[in-house]
Amino acid sequence: MRLAFCGNDNASAYNISAGVLRNVCFVDALNLVPHVFLLFITFPILFIGWGSQSSKVQIHHNTWLHFPGHNLRWILTFTLLFVHVCEIAEGIVSDTQMKSRHLHLFLPAIMGFVAATVSIVYYHNIETSNFPKLLLALFLYWVMAFVTKTIKLVRYCQDGVPFSQLRFCITGIMVILYGLLMAVEINVIRVRRYVFFMNPQKVKPPEDLQDLGVRFLQPFVNLLSKATYWWMNTLIISAHKKPVDLKAIGKLPIAMRALTNYVCLKEAYEEQKVADQPNRSPSIWLAMYSAFGRPILLSSTFRYLADLLGFAGPLCISGIVQAGSEMPKEQPSLQYFGTFISFSEEFLRNVYVLAVLLFLALILQRTFLQASYYVTTETGINLRGALLAMIYNKILRLSTSNLSMGEMTLGQINNLVAIETNQLMWFLFLCPNLWAMPVQIIMGVILLYNLLGVSALVGAAVIVLLAPIQYFIATKLAEAQKSTLDYSTERLKKTNEILKGIKLLKLYAWEHIFCTSVEETRMKELTSLKTFALHTSLSTFILICSPAQAFASLSLFHILVTPLFLLSTVVRFAVKAIVSVQKLNEFLLSDEIGDDSWRGGDSSVAYESCKKHTGLVSSFVCLFVCFNVFIVIIIGQMTMIVGQVGCGKSSLLLAILGEMQTLEGKVHWSKYTFHNADVRNRYSVAYAAQKPWLLNATVEENIIFGSPFNKQRYKAVTDACSLQPDIDLLPFGDQTEIGERGINLSGGQRQRICVARALYQNTNIVFLDDPFSALDIHLSDHLMQEGILKFLQEDKRTLVLVTHKLQYLPHADWIIAMKDGMVLREGTLKDIQNKDVELYEHWKTLMNRQDQELEKTTLERKTLRRAMYPRESKSQLEDEDEEEEEEEDEDDNMSTVLRLRTKMPWRTCWRYLTSGGFFLLFLMIFSKLLKHSVIVAIDYWLATWTSMDNENELRNAADAKSTKVAVFSILSGAGIVLCLITSLTVEWMGLTAAKNLHHNLLNKIILGPIRFFDMTPLGLILNRFSADTNIIDQHIPPTLESLTRSTLLCLSAIGMISYATPWFLVALVPLGIAFYFIQKYFRVASKDLQELDDSTQLPLLCHFSETAEGLTTIRAFRHEARFKQRMLELTDTNNIAYLFLSAANRWLEVRTDYLGACIVLTAAVTSITEGPNSGLVGLGLLYALTITNYLNWVVRNLADLEVQMGAVKKVHSFLNMESENYDGYLDSSQVPKDWPQEGEIKIENLCVRYENNLKPVLKHVKAYIKPGQKVGICGRTGSGKSSLSLAFFRMVDIFDGRIVIDGIDISKLPLHTLRSRLSIILQDPILFSGSIRFNLDPECKCTDDRLWEALEIAQLKNMVKSLPGGLDAMVTEGGENFSVGQRQLFCLARAFVRKSSILIMDEATASIDMATENILQKVVMTAFADRTVVTIAHRVHTILTADLVIVMKRGNILEYDTPENLLSQEDGIFASFVRADM
Repeated sequence: MRLAFCGNDNASAYNISAGVLRNVCFVDALNLVPHVFLLFITFPILFIGWGSQSSKVQIHHNTWLHFPGHNLRWILTFTLLFVHVCEIAEGIVSDTQMKSRHLHLFLPAIMGFVAATVSIVYYHNIETSNFPKLLLALFLYWVMAFVTKTIKLVRYCQDGVPFSQLRFCITGIMVILYGLLMAVEINVIRVRRYVFFMNPQKVKPPEDLQDLGVRFLQPFVNLLSKATYWWMNTLIISAHKKPVDLKAIGKLPIAMRALTNYVCLKEAYEEQKVADQPNRSPSIWLAMYSAFGRPILLSSTFRYLADLLGFAGPLCISGIVQAGSEMPKEQPSLQYFGTFISFSEEFLRNVYVLAVLLFLALILQRTFLQASYYVTTETGINLRGALLAMIYNKILRLSTSNLSMGEMTLGQINNLVAIETNQLMWFLFLCPNLWAMPVQIIMGVILLYNLLGVSALVGAAVIVLLAPIQYFIATKLAEAQKSTLDYSTERLKKTNEILKGIKLLKLYAWEHIFCTSVEETRMKELTSLKTFALHTSLSTFILICSPAQAFASLSLFHILVTPLFLLSTVVRFAVKAIVSVQKLNEFLLSDEIGDDSWRGGDSSVAYESCKKHTGLVSSFVCLFVCFNVFIVIIIGQMTMIVGQVGCGKSSLLLAILGEMQTLEGKVHWSKYTFHNADVRNRYSVAYAAQKPWLLNATVEENIIFGSPFNKQRYKAVTDACSLQPDIDLLPFGDQTEIGERGINLSGGQRQRICVARALYQNTNIVFLDDPFSALDIHLSDHLMQEGILKFLQEDKRTLVLVTHKLQYLPHADWIIAMKDGMVLREGTLKDIQNKDVELYEHWKTLMNRQDQELEKTTLERKTLRRAMYPRESKSQLEDEDEEEEEEEDEDDNMSTVLRLRTKMPWRTCWRYLTSGGFFLLFLMIFSKLLKHSVIVAIDYWLATWTSMDNENELRNAADAKSTKVAVFSILSGAGIVLCLITSLTVEWMGLTAAKNLHHNLLNKIILGPIRFFDMTPLGLILNRFSADTNIIDQHIPPTLESLTRSTLLCLSAIGMISYATPWFLVALVPLGIAFYFIQKYFRVASKDLQELDDSTQLPLLCHFSETAEGLTTIRAFRHEARFKQRMLELTDTNNIAYLFLSAANRWLEVRTDYLGACIVLTAAVTSITEGPNSGLVGLGLLYALTITNYLNWVVRNLADLEVQMGAVKKVHSFLNMESENYDGYLDSSQVPKDWPQEGEIKIENLCVRYENNLKPVLKHVKAYIKPGQKVGICGRTGSGKSSLSLAFFRMVDIFDGRIVIDGIDISKLPLHTLRSRLSIILQDPILFSGSIRFNLDPECKCTDDRLWEALEIAQLKNMVKSLPGGLDAMVTEGGENFSVGQRQLFCLARAFVRKSSILIMDEATASIDMATENILQKVVMTAFADRTVVTIAHRVHTILTADLVIVMKRGNILEYDTPENLLSQEDGIFASFVRADM
């Protein structure tokens, strides 16, 4: 068959006697001209242009889109391409019915397709290189194409071609499209004036694109890149080379920043506050709608388009199946100048056409769906940013009385930030579903009705009836979730107490008691998790029970089931969102502090002194705090405010700062300024609150607090507050993080940092609220002399000091004495001495009673040192390891790192699966495989059945049908039961694994050596019990379920298609390779982005909570703007991480969806070419359709699982640590019941170290203690006193020598026996939450009389009797409802309750006052008269009455004798200690 443009079976083809334009073939040839013209012009330009990029405007990203009508042009071009495809197809279909090839039927269309593609590539390159003049070529092309197509259309009209002819329709549409594209081009000329005009318009790229930091390009790239997330490729590929960090994702574009969105939302919210209805509260819903309504509508439009296209799939499949089963009929065709023209319906019946249509519909549907998801995600993130900014601004204006009166707790504020904003964000994500679902359901039912008739309505009715059950289950799920949360909070509280008091628990051998209490709570938590799992299984089970009838209807039912399943979720989220909005509204309408413009100094005051006239200041609930106060505070002088506790001193300060609600009166701030006022910030007040408040930042940042750093000044301040020794103890000096997430400092250290902050600020006025309360006498004196008298007075700053330390009154320039909220007296000390003798005398007695305060500071430093040393040694070890590792790594190349980053943690997965038990693991795998084989069997059975019907085998139809129905029913029943079983086994296995992992973790930790707790930060251990356990409990099982389900579905689908059409396997190879690479790249990037999202969330939440705690300080310093700025930065950082994560998910889904569409296309084409069995063809295609849904789930679940397995890995890292050796050589039955009876202790050549690799802390210590002796041990810090006390309990490693108590070597005893027979009182008193009875005797062994006796000995009986419930009175967490002294006495009672003949007191009096200490000493001498008491002395005078004194230094015993003998040695160490302590 020879080729000819016009065909060679028609003689009249080249005849132009009736005029050139009458010849169809010539008109078609004319249509070729514009396409060829365009290709000739653009190709050279494209190649030259690509060769030299010099012409580009220097701009960071080549994505600057600035020609008007940009998106419209892309849409029109895509439509044009689609129409060209139709035209090509129509030409080829017509051509197949001719005797010879007619190239003119399809060649122009093919050239048109190429030209259209070139036009958009050309346009894109011109736009990014900003060369508008070259667009003229395109303009000419559109004009020529429009003209030639119009000629063709006019031709058809004249010849009377009917409108139902496909070729006529296509030509008509082409004319319109070319016309529109021409219009777009003219518009560009009109706006940009690049030709035909004198002065072309200059344009500048948007700010974001000029900024190198903006890496999020979605708003700026062209339509194709937007739809396929092409611009993400660079990030996702680079993630392979090095981890994605905050630098790689850059900052948010301006339009998405929290500030921009906050302004939008705020305006919308404020607009509703109308003047005529003052009491009508503005609605957040309306504000959200007016600020973010447009993108939501856009997203819903995308969603509708996607849903409507979703119905195209089943329709195409049913078309293909029908076409396959029908005999081809003779098609009526219309001759037109010797060529055939096909009718539209007939064209649509062509199987190949249907296959291509199916493919295009899928691609479009998926693109729209992902676009809809993306738009809602972006809007949700914008909304969250705006809400966070709104909440933060409100927090900064909250009135203090709200917080102090408990109307608004910190917990509520944290919940608003962490939970409510996220609920609203999630609601937005699911929003489009709300309006898309009804449409989906109605459409689905109509289509089903067309396919199946009445039976469809029955099926649909069943599904609709299942919806309320679904909702009921959803509410049950929410309840189960809540109770799980409550139990886990309780469990964490208990775990936290155990970890805080672990030393005591070990010394008293009580670990098991507390351990069981945690286990009990854990069991309750697991039970509620089980109900949760059961309900989840039920809801999936209900979904699967939904009826399924034939192939097309199967997939349609699938379309119906999804919205119904989602409906229950969406309704639940909608309810939650409504509640969240109510909470937000309450918060936004709560009281604010008044506007303190008077601090701007506008009020006219004639005084040169700064006159404060504070009227009735009262807090909110009319508790009058201050009455008629009229005071004057003189500039540049020190005013002291004194008075008893609760007389309103702090309230007066707060009132002056404008924090209280003023009922009447005013505070005037003088206008008088200093000569160097320009240096100082005049109206901010340096304020140190009574309760110290620290930022989560370094020590230096806490002191500088946003002021410029001045080294000299900084040094002076740290010296004045004697912070240097404390800073030296910290691992990184003043660059160490302190605050909530950093290192815990003690009260005194925190307070000194806050005072240092107030001193460092360059302000005229300094308010110090009781700065000495947590300091001991030496430090207070030093602070007074160096800090206040020297540093502040030299600067001539006005100081208001609230204090209880009356010995500093002589330093004051002015004294205000307060009582019951009124000023009792004011004046200088002289005035008061003359006027109010009584008050002066009272003060004098108080001043002379020298503060009997102990050396708090040395103690605090000691605790800090103890906390830091282990960390240092540990970090040094780690550093050494890391260095070695790094050196090894450097020899290796990058490939190993990459291999590690792309490898799935299979070993961890295996550990997790096996921790659930092998039986359950086997059951899960077996039931899963069985379930999927049954599902495939059902579908296969249906397929053979339907194809039999088609083959007219109705001879023995009746009996055949009954067997078919029977088999079908049995299989369906089995499938439904198996669904429930698999779903339950997965959940059950997950729970068993979670239970075992938690149980092992808890037991491992509780039996760990004490050194482990010294070295591991508490937060780290707690994290294993909170975050990681939560992931193992609630996140891994569903991920695992979903992963196995989607993987098996995909595999069974591929198997089914290959069975129906084996040729499909050939096409599968390239698709498989593509899929492998997509998932490999995505997993790495996704993991990094998820970690970034998590790590950026914590600082944000912390910033909110610390702002709420330090409100008064922030407002006094006038630092609101700085904190707002910080909040906006943190929010944006978190949002950009989240945005990139969701963009990466879209990137993956678009790619897997397109892969799925390719699978459908290949399946359709191969099945058509084979085409024997229509039933199997339909089945194969149906399975191919489901693949598109499940492919991306496989990858996303893999990525999620990889991140979640990190939790299992962390838990496992703890399971490998060494435990203490609890077994002894002796059996506990071999130890006498009443051992140790005498209390005789022999220490023979004892050597002790904390760990095998550390130096010994005790070296060859020898001592002998007679029964009943009172022994005192003293020595400087670090001399090994405490280590000796720990050695009695084998808390440290005794590697040489031994301790013999009553004839038994303690190293041979089981640990539990040893520790339960000795008593110890520790330096830090520890109480647990529970009753007093539980605290004295957790084992419940003693009678009440014994407990009362112990309390009486400890002088606590009367106090406990006065409490409600007596022995059953509750102790709050950490014993906070008792004073430190009382807590120490409880510990004494606890030691007494355990009738042990040996008592060890480890610096037990260090943290209590003199009075309590005297009680303790007396009690020990009387109650423990017959027992051996070893006292480790903090102050030497406590052991002067002992029978024997041991002086230690660096782990050796230096002096060992009675106190009298030691004191007689003038040059002895003990004697020098005693002299120093006097």
